Amino acid sequence: QVQLVESGGGLVQPGGSLRLSCAASGFPFVAYDMHWYRQAPGKERELVASITSAGGSTNYADSVSGRFTISRDNAKNTVSLQMNSLKPEDTAVYYCNAARVRLLKMYEYWGQGTQVTVSS
Repeated sequence: QVQLVESGGGLVQPGGSLRLSCAASGFPFVAYDMHWYRQAPGKERELVASITSAGGSTNYADSVSGRFTISRDNAKNTVSLQMNSLKPEDTAVYYCNAARVRLLKMYEYWGQGTQVTVSS
């Protein structure tokens, strides 16, 4: 049974920090690129950060570059998102995503999401 379980969300003041974690099970984690998406009320889901399967390459949305850091631990099947200098516009539900293409077929899994609220 595939599971992606996010944790670490909550309420934080502007300028504060949060660390999201995602624990994966039920699939070959080391073979998957991992992503964090977010969706704010009334907006489309957007890609926030990505990390390749071996962890050698990362990418970030312009809106979070320099403030967020994605990392993974393939020994523990976890991926994390360190979020610093948080802004009210970072408020959203954050989702963990695992994706790979194998033999021209896309395999993709989603977590249930964790709420991040940035407010004073």
